[in-house]
Amino acid sequence: MARISFSYLCPASWNFTVPTVSPFPRQRVAFLGLFFISCLLLLMLIMDFPHWGASLPRDRQYERYLARVGELEATDTEDPNLSYGLVVDCGSSGSRIFVYFWPRHNGNPHDLLDIKQMRDRNSQPVVKKIKPGISAMADTPEHASDYLRPLLSFAAAHVPVKKHKETPLYILCTAGMRLLPERKQLAVLADLVKDLPLEFDFLFSQSQAEVISGKQEGVYAWIGINFVLGRFDHEDESDAEASQELVTGRRRTVGILDMGGASLQIAYEVPTSTSVLPPKQEEAAKILLAEFNLGCDVQHTEHVYRVYVTTFLGFGGNFARQRYEDLMLNETLNKNRLLGQKTGLSPDNPFLDPCLPVGLTDVVERNGKVLHIRGKGDWVTCGAMLSPLLARSNTSQASLNGIYQSPIDFNNSEFYGFSEFFYCTEDVLRIGGRYHGPTFAKAAQDYCGMAWSVLTQRFKNGLFSSHADEHRLKYQCFKSAWMYQVLHEGFHFPYDYPNLQTAQLVYDREVQWTLGAILYKTRFLPLRDLRQEGVRQAHGSWFRLSFVYNHCLFFACILVVLLAIILYLLRLRRIHHRQTRASAPLDLLWIEEVVPMMGVQVVFSERSCNFPVRS
Repeated sequence: MARISFSYLCPASWNFTVPTVSPFPRQRVAFLGLFFISCLLLLMLIMDFPHWGASLPRDRQYERYLARVGELEATDTEDPNLSYGLVVDCGSSGSRIFVYFWPRHNGNPHDLLDIKQMRDRNSQPVVKKIKPGISAMADTPEHASDYLRPLLSFAAAHVPVKKHKETPLYILCTAGMRLLPERKQLAVLADLVKDLPLEFDFLFSQSQAEVISGKQEGVYAWIGINFVLGRFDHEDESDAEASQELVTGRRRTVGILDMGGASLQIAYEVPTSTSVLPPKQEEAAKILLAEFNLGCDVQHTEHVYRVYVTTFLGFGGNFARQRYEDLMLNETLNKNRLLGQKTGLSPDNPFLDPCLPVGLTDVVERNGKVLHIRGKGDWVTCGAMLSPLLARSNTSQASLNGIYQSPIDFNNSEFYGFSEFFYCTEDVLRIGGRYHGPTFAKAAQDYCGMAWSVLTQRFKNGLFSSHADEHRLKYQCFKSAWMYQVLHEGFHFPYDYPNLQTAQLVYDREVQWTLGAILYKTRFLPLRDLRQEGVRQAHGSWFRLSFVYNHCLFFACILVVLLAIILYLLRLRRIHHRQTRASAPLDLLWIEEVVPMMGVQVVFSERSCNFPVRS
């Protein structure tokens, strides 16, 4: 077999022998092995690709969990990137101020600002409440600003001073003020707009102090709870809760029930297409439906929501009690006059009220008329006496007060109950959370049947919630019966409806309609940040289009490389075949001349190149 020897005389000499057999088969085997390994890796990547998307929701859920944990920590007031906002809820029984904050917008035009409630150094929510309601200033409107001064001073102490001038302040009055004549409402608001800017540097104008309608309050409450629950997240199409979506990329929202002291609200999303209704009902439905856009750009229609919202003045817990006492007083006095009785005219002969605990005594006074009452503690009878106050009509699609109610799919819906719905189930009964009608009815009935002396002793022993007070103990029997009647007889919820959650905190956050209010009023702020980021995003767009972020382009590059390797191997194979055909005649010639060729040695010199050939 022929042999070629190379000798290179440099500082050292290298000598090696290479057989004349073509090296191409070995190279071909190596390249083919590399090719098959690359194909195998590519196949594994393609097969595992669906799992990449499946892992994203878990990552998002983990990020949400971390965000919720972070929300329980004290707010870093030294962070210059944080913005702040104030909302004053001027309710019927009192006023509260909520301090919110948010970081810079994340740049996604589909997302709202990440607004959270501020927490102090002890990680407690920054909120303060005063009593009575601002409607108490109706006859002395010049003292309205003095009334709110403690709340604003409290907020000013928590918001960094250098942020005061850019911190918006919203003063929103609800049912208590709505019951006042318009001239008295305007007088109270005028005093606030005139005097508050003289003492506080918050961003405040005339349009930011208003008496909001019940419809607005219901919309704000609906926005707040759905924001906290993440139901406005449009990107989680493969989430574990994807079955709750109404349309692709949009999750199913939840409805809300909110019963305050003076009013009651209900709000829930309704489908775009509704059933054919009679003209009168169709007109009523249009009035009660609110359509609004939560996107930072009004042209983004994927953020448009259509919500049924209605409010019922006088159907709150406290006003319902007043209406009940008026009814009880009038009926008792009329009965006394007709039958010649003296029921309720003296403490010795009181009217037995089934809606108060056993043995509790009270006095009802109206326009000089007095009615002495004593608790009877009959919860079932109490519910029956409250039924006329619902003012229902015989129409199947009417709810409280004969108002049209958009149909609810109780088999595919979810509701959250706030304020009185939570207080009635939790403060003394301690069964807040997932609502179960029969369980609640049994617990309420047992409470009403207890003696007032026993209840007060339990209250002193701390057996009730820390939020419960004597007022709650006194009217818990009535309010629980009223809530039950409103829910099942008024709104027609099934008695075994399983998807109602009563709550005050969701993910350890206090969910109030004020959160929805500031979310709605700041919804256009992200557009300003997006425009400021536009230039930087334009310069950085090339990076997002690189193969690192584009899996398809990355795999295409791999295929191109593999194709180049295959073509190179084919070319080497053709060259090898040509050399083999060209060397065949020479071999035959050497054999005929019987010239043995044992080997050739080539010697390279450092200074000169000589090629001595020996046979």
